[in-house]
This record gives sequence, structure tokens and C-alpha cells, in this order.
Amino acid sequence: MILFPAIDLKNGQCVRLEQGDMARATVFNLDPTAQAKSFAAQGFQYLHVVDLDGAFAGKPMNAQAVESMLKVVSMPVQLGGGIRDLATVEAWLSKGIARVIIGTAAVRDPALVKQAAKSFPGRVAVGLDARDGKVAVEGWAESSQVTALEIAQRFEDAGVAAIIFTDIARDGLLKGINWDATIALAEAISIPVIASGGLASIEDVKAMLSPRAHKLEGAIAGRALYDGRLDPAEALALIGAARAA
Repeated sequence: MILFPAIDLKNGQCVRLEQGDMARATVFNLDPTAQAKSFAAQGFQYLHVVDLDGAFAGKPMNAQAVESMLKVVSMPVQLGGGIRDLATVEAWLSKGIARVIIGTAAVRDPALVKQAAKSFPGRVAVGLDARDGKVAVEGWAESSQVTALEIAQRFEDAGVAAIIFTDIARDGLLKGINWDATIALAEAISIPVIASGGLASIEDVKAMLSPRAHKLEGAIAGRALYDGRLDPAEALALIGAARAA
């Protein structure tokens, strides 16, 4: 199980949104590079980064901030936001991103995901962000008519490394992860699933480590880390103890 600390980039700053709304952004750190170093120092093993401006623009918009982070941390970094073609996938992977996350294009252009996953085994994940069960695209600005499960099933044999499933209704609101929906998705597919959206406290970390969540790869923590509701040392100690057991 991996606990991924999240860095969401908007205008080169580290922010958190509420329910994916760019107008409801809280700036937590003016320097994403310093934030990445802080997460590394706390002992996290994998960093989750989203280029929010890129998700809306359909192309990378915070490349400078991402590249700066890659220079200061040695842990693997997964990146999403504005990755809509193979050239962008290749560019990020060549710059040192461990795994790219394809969201909107997974709905609009499934062939891209399959091609990328075949070309770069183990380095392509799919981001599925659901509102009322239906997947949202274009930085969550638009809702599609397909469910997360329907899209995930398209990629069952494509070599996708992980599905990152976010319940938009909970994202950034500290209401707790939607474990029922996330675990149901994980049990219905063979691709590893990462839980995202609303992680609120150590109770969510305990839920991630519970037997019923055994098919998950981990969960993403954002606002709870930034505002002190989740103690990194306590969370990582719990995960370490679970691994040892």
C-alpha cells in the first residue's frame, strides 16, 4: 500500500481545490519544489502531481514547476493534467516522470491510452474522476455519460499500470474517501486502483489497510496533509507496520 502525497499546481503554486473548482483554490505553498522536498524528508515514497492549468488547457502549463521538483526528489513521481497525446507522454517520461496519468483522453481517445501503455509498459495510469457515478473530463468542467467502470473495463488488457479513481463530490472537502465505490471498482477489474478524493484523517489510512481494501494500490492524500489533520509520521508508521505484518 502506498500513500501518495499530492501536489496540485495552479499558476506555478501548490494549491488544493474544493470539488475540482478552480475558483475555490487554496494556496498552500508558493514553492512546489520546497513542498516536494518536504514530502521526501517526511519519508513518503511516491509523489502524485497534477497540472491543474494543464487539465483545463489540454496541454502542459506548469512544466517548469514539475521539472524543478524532479531535480530535487529521488522518489518516483506520477503526473497528470493536460496529457492528451503520445508526444506529451514521451516528453514527460523522458524528463524523469515515473508514470503519466491520462484522464480526459482516456474517455475521448482510448486508443491513445492503449498505444501509450504498449509503448511504455508500467508507466501509464488512467485517471477516472467521477461525479454522480459518471466520469468528468476537461479538468472536471464537463461530465461524460459513461461510468468509471465502463471506461476502466476498456483498458483491462491494455497494460495500464493503475486506475486513479476520484470521487469529485468529496475532493478537497475532508469528508473521507468513498471507500465503497472505490473498492467496488477495484473488485470489478484486474488493474490496480488508487483511491483519491476526500482523505480526511488517520481513519482513512486505516481503511486503506483493512482487509476489504486489499486490491487497492494505495490512496492519495492532499488537504489533510497540508492543514495538519493527517500526521505523516503516524500514517507512514501504520503502513510500515502493515507491510511488516
